[in-house]
Amino acid sequence: MARHTLSVLVEDKPGVLARISGLISRRGFNINSLAVGPTEHPEMSRMTIVVDVDETALEQVTKQLNKLVEVLKVVELETSASVQRELVLIKVRCDATTRAEIVQLTQMFRCNVVDVGLDSVVIEATGTPEKLDALLAVLEPYGVREIVQSGLVAVGRGGKSITDRGRKTA
Repeated sequence: MARHTLSVLVEDKPGVLARISGLISRRGFNINSLAVGPTEHPEMSRMTIVVDVDETALEQVTKQLNKLVEVLKVVELETSASVQRELVLIKVRCDATTRAEIVQLTQMFRCNVVDVGLDSVVIEATGTPEKLDALLAVLEPYGVREIVQSGLVAVGRGGKSITDRGRKTA
């Protein structure tokens, strides 16, 4: 099985997220990551779905998604032909002696310290899943107290957009 990133343009209506996630889970596939948000068109939302499936299953999922009335377009985004990022907030245990070390590490990873307490700091980081995994590995010895991570968001490289590629017709 391989990891695939699908960009799905959908109508912005109640229940669409439930229908799409249900369709994928009913077929026995696990969704590794799911991010949904508005687009440049108020009547549309964009879902970025990451699944681990083989090519045959990916084709089946894509065909099933395209059958849904609310789905306007499904595009697989190859890693090399897209920009992919995640956001993570990490609460790390610290004291007066380790705080400066942790802040220095965050600067190396181009992160932001967004909250400082007496016994912890909260770090905001964006990047590829590999970068975020490396950051977590470096912070682990200090004591990671809490992690909140968004789903992957991705956009194709170049001048075209998913809305330029045409919409399926009803």
